[in-house]
Amino acid sequence: MTLLAELLDARVYDLEQPRHAGLPIHPAHEPGVSLTLHRRHERDAAESRTGASALLVMAEHTGTHIDALCHQAYDGELHGGVKVTPEVQTPTGFTELGIDTVAPIVRRGVLFDVAPCSAVGPAELEACDVELREGDVALVRLGCGALYSDPERYLAAGGVTAAGSRWLAERRPFAVGADNVAWDAIDAHDPELGSIPGHTILIVQSGVHIVENLYLEELAADGVREFAFVCLPLKLRGGTGSPVRPIALV
Repeated sequence: MTLLAELLDARVYDLEQPRHAGLPIHPAHEPGVSLTLHRRHERDAAESRTGASALLVMAEHTGTHIDALCHQAYDGELHGGVKVTPEVQTPTGFTELGIDTVAPIVRRGVLFDVAPCSAVGPAELEACDVELREGDVALVRLGCGALYSDPERYLAAGGVTAAGSRWLAERRPFAVGADNVAWDAIDAHDPELGSIPGHTILIVQSGVHIVENLYLEELAADGVREFAFVCLPLKLRGGTGSPVRPIALV
């Protein structure tokens, strides 16, 4: 069977949450999404054909998105010891480790379905009995995706603990992702690393990308634990992240 035939036979799972004004968003990335028509279909146009288009305003880290390695720093350094200097962090973006340096992602993906869970640590991940290999993409379902239409509950739904992030980082995945707003719980704090420690552990210390606000309900409902993960970050030069529409192929 050819690759095209295999792809056409595959079941496609859409892992993106919808984007719209009022979607749940981390307070650091307000105002969220604004889509406004600036060109409309008008009855009194000069000809029968008319066109419409909209102005889209949104932060990179709005809705389903992936973090670039320049998104986080610790003690003034990015991943790999890259120092945050005016030459690296410019008014128009980063000259190193920007999201434009991330190639299209086509990798083996695995699902750790721990739902319902508000604090995912090593015990919860190990209990899933999932084989995570180096270079894989590890997705964690806390069950938050079902709360997406209720922003208050969604934002308070928890996340992966620092210990859980370390457990995953030790296995050297290419990326991780979760069905919550920030991978970590919003109010997560570590005595050594400070706030949202998973971001420091994964991005800064380990060079692992994080995908947030995933929709994993259908994967879980069908019992899918292993799949082809496809995710295409936009080539935003120097960007700290990118909106994405990831899919799982089974």
